[in-house]
Amino acid sequence: MTASSSALAQERAAVADACRRLGAEGLLIGTAGNVSVRVEDRVAITATGAVLARLTPDQVTVVDLDANVVAGTLQPTSELELHLGVYRRYGTGAVVHTHAPMATAVSCVLDELPCIHYQLLALGGAVRVAPYATFGTPELAESVLAALDGRSAALMANHGALTHATTLDKAVENALLLEWACGVYQRAAAMGTPRVLDEQQQLAVIEAAIARDYGATHPVPTAQDEEPTKGEGR
Repeated sequence: MTASSSALAQERAAVADACRRLGAEGLLIGTAGNVSVRVEDRVAITATGAVLARLTPDQVTVVDLDANVVAGTLQPTSELELHLGVYRRYGTGAVVHTHAPMATAVSCVLDELPCIHYQLLALGGAVRVAPYATFGTPELAESVLAALDGRSAALMANHGALTHATTLDKAVENALLLEWACGVYQRAAAMGTPRVLDEQQQLAVIEAAIARDYGATHPVPTAQDEEPTKGEGR
């Protein structure tokens, strides 16, 4: 087995693992949705008709960037061109598409999920809703690609959600974050009109996150770390 084929075998297993996790989190139902990861010029992607919450590595097909099957015995998802479009346009590493209940509900009502919580900035801010088009069509792929401009997530009107990232784990985390944000919006909207963070508030969050290295762990300073260097006043 070559290094490339070994890497693809690992990624096929990783796609299956990601699908089972998404299923356990309640973001997948039956055969609806699809997941992929890119390794150089190859893409490991879920097969059409597979039950994603119980997916096995042999139900993950490998294609090249021209949609030719290079490994696996099952036809890839009908949304293959959507995934390949994301890779071609944004050079990302993984794509997750779900029919998650909260995200799908929001996609049936809004034209955009506003930035109601600063964690949405991890996805690029307000999440656009791509206009409805039949699944598996070039029209759907193009509208979703446009909605993803400058974003790591998009909602698909009356359909579901799509996230992408440099790694498969991060794309899954983005899908979970989007579903959480849609749930927060739904609950807030049930009580009244949700407040939205304005541009100045969003910028302040970004500046604070950079200054504090937000999202990373930091050790407690030791006494030695706090000891002034030689020549410094005490």
